Amino acid sequence: MNLALKVVGSVGLISDTHGLMRQEALVALRGSDLIIHAGDVGTPQILEQLQALAPVVAIRGNVDKDNWACRLPSTAVAEAGSAVIYVLHDLAKLDFDPASTRFNVIVSGHSHKPSHIERDGVLYVNPGSAGPRRFRLPITVARLDLRSLPWRIEFKNLLA
Repeated sequence: MNLALKVVGSVGLISDTHGLMRQEALVALRGSDLIIHAGDVGTPQILEQLQALAPVVAIRGNVDKDNWACRLPSTAVAEAGSAVIYVLHDLAKLDFDPASTRFNVIVSGHSHKPSHIERDGVLYVNPGSAGPRRFRLPITVARLDLRSLPWRIEFKNLLA
């Protein structure tokens, strides 16, 4: 699934909802020009709720095994403003060097750990998990602000 949006200021990033859409996540993602779900969606209703806010790029995660999830790709590409974003669920399964490609952002999920790092000119972002709490990890989503360089990542902790 590829999506290209010319004018994008903010990209909402969410992952690992596992069938639980928290109201806090919807509030945190409101105002996004694009929303990316990096897998382990859990139910199709999650995507419907996100699509009510903005266009959605979503991929299948390792728990997305029901029939509805077959329509989700395992990876996706989104062009948002000047960013070319590659989306996959498990970063450990990335089988190419993004620095030698046109991708400047890699979005993944799976670990439930929010993180971002820039390596060789590529921004790697994991928005963390917005679904059920796992261990003592925070419940988070992220926003990628593309309005100015350098791009900014802001994590939103959904449960204080």
